[in-house]
Amino acid sequence: MAVTTDMIKQLRDDTGAGVMDAKRALDDAAGDMARAREILREKGLAAAAKRSERETNQGVVEAYIHAGGRIGVLVELNCETDFVANTPDFRQLARDVAMQVAAMQPLAVDVESRTPEMEGSDEEIVLLAQPFIKDGSRTIGDLVTEAIAKTGENIRVARFSRFELGG
Repeated sequence: MAVTTDMIKQLRDDTGAGVMDAKRALDDAAGDMARAREILREKGLAAAAKRSERETNQGVVEAYIHAGGRIGVLVELNCETDFVANTPDFRQLARDVAMQVAAMQPLAVDVESRTPEMEGSDEEIVLLAQPFIKDGSRTIGDLVTEAIAKTGENIRVARFSRFELGG
């Protein structure tokens, strides 16, 4: 199947990939949109793995207040440069992570920071393993990985705190 500019545009809109990355993925997938998305996702995972050791000393602290002021969350989301930290996509990721913490009450950022006293499955306890509240087919870890692929920078959730009245 011939790859059209409309197909490239649609794939870019869906994934945030660059023009040439979208074209290559569609070419490799012989025009199959679902397979092209998978190719881009795999490429994003590989890129994220390469960037995982880079230092993240910029970012934002996002505050989220929910339920009439009864629940509050602070999330520190780090990246490599202040340029990326000030983009709307990065800010939205920080807000989505904060909303996730408010709704799902994770106890640890990742599996490595989980302690033996934390009872329950990783999907209940570990933020990065939890299904995203807005789209259960993706985890918070997937959101971060997609942002890494899109920005070209290492991004990590450094820490969070959740406050609840009477809790």
